[in-house]
Amino acid sequence: GSSHGGYWEFLDVVEGESFTVRDGFSNDDGTPNTDMPSMEMAFAFEGTSQGSRLVTVTSFGSLEQLEQLIAMGMEEGTREAMGQIDDVLADLASFAASRGTESQILSETKVRVSRVIRGTVEQVWRAHHDAELMKRWLLGPDGWVMVTCDLADAVGDTFRQEWERAGGGDRFGFTGELLESAPPHREVTTESMIGMEGDPSINELTLTSVDGGTLLALVITYPSSEVRDIVLATGMVDGMESSYARLESAVLAA
Repeated sequence: GSSHGGYWEFLDVVEGESFTVRDGFSNDDGTPNTDMPSMEMAFAFEGTSQGSRLVTVTSFGSLEQLEQLIAMGMEEGTREAMGQIDDVLADLASFAASRGTESQILSETKVRVSRVIRGTVEQVWRAHHDAELMKRWLLGPDGWVMVTCDLADAVGDTFRQEWERAGGGDRFGFTGELLESAPPHREVTTESMIGMEGDPSINELTLTSVDGGTLLALVITYPSSEVRDIVLATGMVDGMESSYARLESAVLAA
């Protein structure tokens, strides 16, 4: 039941090659714990015939700080953490192995939906952030049209999306707020069904370049397991597959 906090302050980044951080302990509110030592960690990456080599060099403020942190188990913790990287990458590769949209229940309230899209990260990101493009592909099963697509351009802005049957009627939609944005790889939004009360869902979208295209992963956190099960029972994943297939054929192939 115990918990421990820490932080990284990024000091230098060379895209794809290296980065350097200040690594320290944090208080419960996330602020640095100045009663504990911090250290500078440099991560360097290089390709090899068998994969990638990661070299980490840690610099301490004094010999006493080094000995204190080693005694606290820092070396064992670092080995254990770095030993999990292969498993994380294997998990990404398993998603990329199949092109169809897949869902995985991560917890009582979290679901991950994933699909490899045949297009670059930049193309897939643009398809999610251009209203005219979204009206062409984000339709779910055949027979529906998107009639409203108001986008959130900056963190704190709200969005609104609405659909109805091609002949009119049965309109429904969603609204939410943009919480985080790091183009073209990641964004986090809230999402609530228009006209429905209750806490919103949280959607975390990430785009990762893989062989064959872009791995799209959407982690959805629902207010409760009951809401999660209700949404999944609507055929949401099948509707998303129809939309992503339309994205490839109608937008990225154009």
